[in-house]
Amino acid sequence: MVLSFYGAAQTVTGSKHLLSLESGKRILLDCGMFQGMGEKVKDLNHNFGFEAESIDYVILSHAHIDHSGLLPRLVKLGFGGNIYCTPPTRELCELLLMDSAGLQSNENDADIGKEALYDKEDVGRCLERFVTLAYNEAYPIDDEVELLFTDAGHILGSACVNLRIREGEDTLRLCFTGDVGRYENRILRAPQPLPQADVLICESTYASKVHAKLENTEERLRDIVLNTCVEKGGKLFIPAFSIGRTQELVYSLNILAEEGRLPEDLLVFVDSPLSVYATDIMRSHPEYFNEAMLDYIRTDPDPFGFPQLHFITETEDSKLINAMEGPCVIISASGMMEGGRIRHHLKKGLSDARNTILITGYCEPSTLGGRLLKGAPKVSLFDQELEVKAEVVLMNEYSAHGDYSDIMRLLLSQNKEEIRHLFLVHGVKENMLKFKEDLEAAGYSGIELPDFRLSYEIKGQAVAGTGRAKA
Repeated sequence: MVLSFYGAAQTVTGSKHLLSLESGKRILLDCGMFQGMGEKVKDLNHNFGFEAESIDYVILSHAHIDHSGLLPRLVKLGFGGNIYCTPPTRELCELLLMDSAGLQSNENDADIGKEALYDKEDVGRCLERFVTLAYNEAYPIDDEVELLFTDAGHILGSACVNLRIREGEDTLRLCFTGDVGRYENRILRAPQPLPQADVLICESTYASKVHAKLENTEERLRDIVLNTCVEKGGKLFIPAFSIGRTQELVYSLNILAEEGRLPEDLLVFVDSPLSVYATDIMRSHPEYFNEAMLDYIRTDPDPFGFPQLHFITETEDSKLINAMEGPCVIISASGMMEGGRIRHHLKKGLSDARNTILITGYCEPSTLGGRLLKGAPKVSLFDQELEVKAEVVLMNEYSAHGDYSDIMRLLLSQNKEEIRHLFLVHGVKENMLKFKEDLEAAGYSGIELPDFRLSYEIKGQAVAGTGRAKA
């Protein structure tokens, strides 16, 4: 078997890992869109580096666009196999991929001659190929491959992909973690222990860091709200991914409101159609909630709603919010501030020192969010240079990604002596190198940091690099 890396290789976006079996069968793990990364992102998203029709099937870890966003393009270019995922992942993908196609259509209207990656018809054809499987049910895809999803605890429906691959007389156990969630999760269950693997592909987004503890999360959020909206009389802008992050924030604000710890006249807006519909999907799946959340909803049946909260879907209503004077809280996509309505709010509010931008998770360094985190004094929005006077605050308590302790805890559910090789993906090289050192100190060996389009031959007990992947 040959394992090739076509995305999320020493970067945190574009997740795409290709398994080529001796029989000629080709299995794609994730098919994510590249985001950020400047001018080269267009070419990366338009050109897979392999022929779409050569892929037999796709196994999808979860719905986030950097893991699922190029599936319709794969279908558009000739892919004709099944796409395996969990039931909530399919629901969320319908929402995200249709939104992505709509955004591309709007961009093309403003940029004549720019080719869209796909349209809504392509998304429709893509969704017909989805096959959903529950957690913890081994499924024989064919006579060579058996698939088992375990709960990754990252977002609703997220899964670690566990494969048993038979080649001749050998059986290889391969695990792809997808994105690992947190054991301290406010809403969802913690990551499950992994079945034993021979080869492990592990994400490493926060693998060299430790998140702040959750105990004081609401208290810290309340302090930021009061400092911005009461003491300074400004607006609190919270860029947030529509799936996972937004629901966590709304849940925290719901707790504060129910406890009477928010000003009764303070308006809170979730200004993103995608976030609104994703919250409805979250509401409809309490079977994926952890015990603490289930206990909470016995006394508060709607943990994602309180009197001061308003969900905004229509563009005209979003414009009215933008024009409002006075303090309020605005939660809006996207999390890295590379698209969505948040950019319109920031255009008006970035240069006002009364305002605060609360960043609640990882931002790729080249994105607007990444530049703000690095303290950029000026940024460009809609071809207009803006001075950054608003306060920029980071709270990593809301990150849906596990940190060093979470990832190590998941890895320790396995016997390290049986792991032949461990590939670190979905991370920044500097952090990955530190994590590799930590893993080696803990007794792990055979650790690789694959670069973009590198291939590795996995045969018997040996894993060897074979050079750059070929289409």
